Amino acid sequence: MECLFSENLKKFRLEKKISQQKLAELLNISQQCISEWEHGNNQPTLTSLLRLSEVFEISIDELVGKI
Repeated sequence: MECLFSENLKKFRLEKKISQQKLAELLNISQQCISEWEHGNNQPTLTSLLRLSEVFEISIDELVGKI
């Protein structure tokens, strides 16, 4: 999950033209956390995955690279 998720997170974030800081604010987490996810150093909680899918208007499966 790490590799596809981290790549997809950055791809979808850039497509929406959202900075790491803005995304962090939307999720009520730190910008460092977003950076860690994008570098594959950490993984989000299920709650964070749900919120990310809402922000990007995609399914969790798409976000983590299952489809």
